[in-house]
Amino acid sequence: MNFVALAMLVGDRAKYIGILIGITFASLLITQQSSIFTGIMSRTYATITDLPTPDVWVMDQKVQYIDDLKPLQDTELYRVRGVEGVEWATPLYKGLLKARLSNGNFQSCVVIGVDDATLIGAPVEMVEGRVEDLRQNDAVIVDEHSAKGKLARVLPDGSRAPLRIGDSLEVNDHRGVVVGICKVSRTFQSQPVVYTTFSRATTFAPRERKLLSFVLAKAKPGVDPHELCARIQRATGLLAHTGEDFKWVTMRYFLKYTGIPINFGMSVLLGFLVGTIIAGQTFFNFTLDNLRHFGALKAMGATNWRLVKMILLQALLVGVIGWGMGVGGAAAFGRLTANTELAFRMPWQLLGVSGAAVLIICSISALICIWKVARLEPAIVFKG
Repeated sequence: MNFVALAMLVGDRAKYIGILIGITFASLLITQQSSIFTGIMSRTYATITDLPTPDVWVMDQKVQYIDDLKPLQDTELYRVRGVEGVEWATPLYKGLLKARLSNGNFQSCVVIGVDDATLIGAPVEMVEGRVEDLRQNDAVIVDEHSAKGKLARVLPDGSRAPLRIGDSLEVNDHRGVVVGICKVSRTFQSQPVVYTTFSRATTFAPRERKLLSFVLAKAKPGVDPHELCARIQRATGLLAHTGEDFKWVTMRYFLKYTGIPINFGMSVLLGFLVGTIIAGQTFFNFTLDNLRHFGALKAMGATNWRLVKMILLQALLVGVIGWGMGVGGAAAFGRLTANTELAFRMPWQLLGVSGAAVLIICSISALICIWKVARLEPAIVFKG
């Protein structure tokens, strides 16, 4: 009977392809839009992702997300170091400063100042140069994408040449010499990322009374980072998060206070509805065209349960094939846009989400057909 069900399905080539197109489109749109949404959300906490060494981030009590900077007194660093269970604590500066390009234009950059002594917070993956070179005079490290793009040197003929080691740029009217090119996660607004030492970053920054953005801390062996956060909060009155918790705090802020979830949610819902309508309508027409065959099977003794299993098998087959083609198309799209500004991230969990959506689409389509076949009278096969 399974063979008969599959023969019936692929026998009507036009409707079979129509069902596949509907499910493939739905799977593609759901997976693609969900992946772009996930990519955008991951960029909101890119700075945290690029600093995996510290266990705890310490900040002002009013900070709501990574870019909500409320500077601390320099003395807070020593208070954190004095908390029991802290192995080490280092300062971190983070700010949005203007860099002057060779053609006179200005570009906003995320400037990150890391601890002068230990260089904790410096980029992990270097393309050119060494992190230790940050200790040189006026040294900065820029990210690879910006060195080739927004911070590239403008030549006299108007063309652009990537920044190289030894090139210089002005950051807030202070000279910076490029000593390295690094790889970092792209930021939410795709600004260039410039690394330097903490003392130099505070020189670049406009003069303010407080310039310490965060304190990065490491828990001693055997000390739970969440427990250390609680100790720091009790001892200093500051806010402390583990790296993973800070990511979720940042992401929840963007989910709550921006229209990103609604915009992408509408796209995903549209893909789901279109897929359901196309697949459901085509599958229902396919069932209507094959009512005589189902009636003949009933007349020969096939039970309703046997016919239901045939319909479910047909729905499962087109669902698996359509889901596979849709996910494959989304993955190919992500590969083609890997080196562009488009945010695209497709973790394995999204495959389960799109698979569940396709399962629901196929289930709805199958239920409509099951309802029609279950009420079918075997005598239909004898009608002219």
